[in-house]
Amino acid sequence: MIKIKKILACVDFSEYSLMTLEYALELAQEGPMQIVVFNVINQRDINGVEKLAAYFPNKVSVEDYVSDLKKYRHEKMQIMINETVLDKKTMLEIKIDTGIPYECILNAVDTEDIDLVVMANKGRGNIARVLFGSAAEKVFRHSPVPVVSVRDRKKFKQEK
Repeated sequence: MIKIKKILACVDFSEYSLMTLEYALELAQEGPMQIVVFNVINQRDINGVEKLAAYFPNKVSVEDYVSDLKKYRHEKMQIMINETVLDKKTMLEIKIDTGIPYECILNAVDTEDIDLVVMANKGRGNIARVLFGSAAEKVFRHSPVPVVSVRDRKKFKQEK
């Protein structure tokens, strides 16, 4: 019998974030489980700030940018949790990483001993998806654990 003890809920603050968290919580109803609510600050964004800091070294700090953004995102996740699933707060742990999103997710699967990943197949990076492929696609392809794809039934409704 497969035992799921830890779920990684990937939240990118897109319109699917709350749905992703709700699915993870629903899946966790089967037993005592921990949910890691996970967000990644994209390396692409950090690279842009690094270029700006090269021109304005006394005004722009990459470390301050990342630190402030981590704090902001942590607070934003805390608000989302408090407004929607406060009663299940003890099951949740917030983690924020920096880097290439799919690599960070796959790394978290290993380092956090994750048994199941829950993520939306559509997020914030629609233009990037056309050029590079989506983070979700890469996670689906390379994840050593099962991945649940969250979708909005209304948006993906088939015409009959």
